[in-house]
Amino acid sequence: MEKKDELMGIPQLIHFNAMLITGALFFGIILTQYGAQPNNLFVISFILLLSLGLLITSADFFIEGAKGLARRAGIAEIVIGLTIVSIGTSLPEILVTGSAAFDARNTPEAADFAIGSILGSILVQITLILGIVVMTRSVKVRPSWLNRDGVIMLLSVLLLLFFVWTNDSLERWEGAILSSLYVTYIVWLLMKREEIRLEEVEDAGEYEIRGSNWSSAAYTIMIIVGLGFAVYSARILVEKACYLAIELNVPHSVVGTTVSGIGTSLPELTIALMAAKRSKGVAIGTLIGSNITDPLLSIGIASMIHPLSISGNDKGLTMEIIAPATVLGVLLALIFMRRTYRFERWEGVCLAIFYLVFLVVLQLNR
Repeated sequence: MEKKDELMGIPQLIHFNAMLITGALFFGIILTQYGAQPNNLFVISFILLLSLGLLITSADFFIEGAKGLARRAGIAEIVIGLTIVSIGTSLPEILVTGSAAFDARNTPEAADFAIGSILGSILVQITLILGIVVMTRSVKVRPSWLNRDGVIMLLSVLLLLFFVWTNDSLERWEGAILSSLYVTYIVWLLMKREEIRLEEVEDAGEYEIRGSNWSSAAYTIMIIVGLGFAVYSARILVEKACYLAIELNVPHSVVGTTVSGIGTSLPELTIALMAAKRSKGVAIGTLIGSNITDPLLSIGIASMIHPLSISGNDKGLTMEIIAPATVLGVLLALIFMRRTYRFERWEGVCLAIFYLVFLVVLQLNR
């Protein structure tokens, strides 16, 4: 076993299991795309799964590289968690919605996919994923997190839905406002970083992020490789998901809310489960932070690329089922947090059941 202070460089990175898995997924997509019938539904579904896997592993690569370089620059761990980890775990959502917005110029239904993906990601994180985490063990909730980030999360979701509800679309100027609010939130956190560090130093000390002994060159390669593969896989994911929706006559908003929403939330699930084993509240903080990033930055960037309009076919599903379920899910989670400032296992079961009921209602009304 290597000593903790010994640095691993690019040769070790090439043989790193995560790098090998990422490369295997990439070549799997290439070989399947050009070696099989491109319009076969089974082949498309297989490529969809491969691209989802590549998106998750490459996003994780990017997060590790960014965190490593930030630590070498002397940035405090708690600040890294509040900024880089929050944005990094939302990288799949940012890239998927951005790709969908780019495609919306020629395929208007892609906008339904983008909005559905963000709302689905928020809903699955605050109900199903949070429920799974809490079912593994009860989790303590810090009042400061709830009073600060919990309220901001709810207001962010409500503001996004207000913009969409006013004219059934999200315009560029509205996306600019959402993104600006997120930047303001990050700047405010940075200004309060010492106060936050003192409040949560106990949790921050317990949560150790893996991969801290790579060289700066290796971290740089992680960022480049991770971002490159993430952009590529996001494009493939949106392209194949939209094609599958058309072939199976499934509304784009449903595909975005379920397949993309769950898939792009897997990084949050992984980090939250790891944190729940070691920390008293980092797991919940991870999910709340991501649910601030998604309705402000992720969808804000996408709408600045191209305005996102809800099509007539998906309007009812989005505004009458998906949007209300998202708000109710967020409110239910916040009520549970506020009740005793501790999440119990039965509350996690309730959150998971809420999401399963949502899926049944969505299926019955699609």
